[in-house]
Amino acid sequence: MKFIILSVSAAACLCAISAPAAAQIVVEGNAARADSQWGVELGAGYDIAMVPGFTLRPGGGVLIYAGENDRYRTETIAGGTEICRDLSNGQFADSEDCDNTEIRAYARLEATYTILGSAELGVGGRYSGDDVQPYGTVSFPIAPRIRIKANAGDDYYALGLRASF
Repeated sequence: MKFIILSVSAAACLCAISAPAAAQIVVEGNAARADSQWGVELGAGYDIAMVPGFTLRPGGGVLIYAGENDRYRTETIAGGTEICRDLSNGQFADSEDCDNTEIRAYARLEATYTILGSAELGVGGRYSGDDVQPYGTVSFPIAPRIRIKANAGDDYYALGLRASF
């Protein structure tokens, strides 16, 4: 968990240092399906206001998901105690070995246009180490600096919240 907090904090700091004066820092959290995995996306970036209505939004973050682990399994023994077992040799293992949490970094770039003064429509590209996945994006305000956001593309779907600072 410390790694996640440090990664998101570092990304936000880098964005704040490198952001132009007219840019706004953004952070977001999404439930997502990316790279054939369901998980949670945590990201940061910044809005660069272009001509009226157009925004360019570079950013990055991490996808946190439950990975595949065929070697270790959590078992319940007498008295309801849970232990981690190494299936290759039957021995007990450290509980950390049964934690299948995996983290994959991503970078992305979005271009959006604000319509009707509030709704945002746009396109984006997400890179996570193997290829760029294009997607469409839409967001609507639910509070002064908070928006609900949805992304959809080939093998990539996300729904969550974005906050601007």
